[in-house]
Formats: sequence, structure tokens, C-alpha cells
Amino acid sequence: MAVTSQPIVSVPVPRFVLFDLDNTLVDRHSALNDAVAALCATHNFQPEIEQWLRTALAERANAADFVRLRKTFDLEMPAAGLWQEYVSLMAGAVTCRPEVLKGLARLREAAWTIGIITNGAGDIQRAKIAATGLDALVDGVAVSGDLEVRKPDLRLFELAANRCGVSLAGGGWMIGDNPVGDIGGGHQAGLRTIWLRGRPWPDGLPAAHHVVDDVTGAITILLNETE
Repeated sequence: MAVTSQPIVSVPVPRFVLFDLDNTLVDRHSALNDAVAALCATHNFQPEIEQWLRTALAERANAADFVRLRKTFDLEMPAAGLWQEYVSLMAGAVTCRPEVLKGLARLREAAWTIGIITNGAGDIQRAKIAATGLDALVDGVAVSGDLEVRKPDLRLFELAANRCGVSLAGGGWMIGDNPVGDIGGGHQAGLRTIWLRGRPWPDGLPAAHHVVDDVTGAITILLNETE
């Protein structure tokens, strides 16, 4: 009996990617320094208040931090007003480099579905995304404050995929600088991962699929994967 060869069916690489925001797409460290300095200058805060803010907001910031600030230093101005000032200052200070914006535009031209998944309060994260023009280059945004869960929780990844109009079951990529939140979370979500090196890598955490020094390198990998 003749053997009929089966046609080779190529499996398309999923063109879906989630990016972390802070210190992946945007420079949060520099923006934090500028925003805190501006806030303290506006209100003539003493150096100890500025140092407190830099320490308290180093990893993340939300409205509750300014409630603690007001209580700690017995400040007269409302905590909600200070928080909104800080949000505005961060939005004004944060930057996304032109080459990153151009890279995202190239991904869109190559039919990629792009999402942002970020820990943080919804108002400040969305303010940064809008201020940098990233909102025009992505299909969906999921902020931990939306669900009161944080990366690496799978529910936030599911929300991000849903807001991009796709399913995690279809596969894709996760890119970020946080080993546990971004890379560990991406693995749990069934995504391939690209790590922006910098933070210490925890023992026992599975390695990322790729390691780069800059998000533009990650974008290049994605573009090469789908050429």
C-alpha cells in the first residue's frame, strides 16, 4: 500500500505580548525622583519628609501612602490632595523613549496584539500610560488596582488577556524586569518570557526564555520570531 505523506502544517507563533510598565516601558526611577522633589518644593517640605517619601514610594505608590504621610508628620493639607498632586507630577515627569514607542508601533504593524500589565493604583498607572502616548499603541491595560490582586497572580494575567481580546490559552509573551512578578507570573500564565536583567534573580525560579538589557532588545526578539 502506498504511503501518502501528510502536508507539513506550520504552527504560527502567537502574536500576543504583555509588557510590564514601570522600568520596562517607562523610566519610573527618574520620574519618582523628579516628582517627589517637585512636590516637596511646592509645599516647602523638610528634608526628612522628602526622604520618607523616597523610601515609602520606592517600589510602589498609592493613596494610602499619603494618608500615612499626613499622619506621620501631622500635615494640614488633605492626603487626597497630596496624592492627586503626586499623580499629576508623575504623569508630567515620566518618559517613554522614542525608540520604545517606535518599536511598539512596528509590532502593531506586524499584527501583534499588545497589552500592558502592571502593579499599582489605577489612577496613577493610567495617567502615566496616557502621558507617554502608550495608550495609543496598546490593545488593553490591566492594573493590579482593578482587581486588588498583584502580579504574579494569574487573575491579573487573565484580565490583561481579556482586555486585549485574546485568551491566555492561545499563548504569547510576557516582558518585564521583575523576576517573580513578571517572569514567574508569565510562566504560570503559560507565556514565553523575556527578562530585563537588573534585579537579583531568586533561587529556584525557572529561567526566562530570553534575557536582554533593554526593552528594545525584547521587541527585536519578537519581531524576529514572526518574520
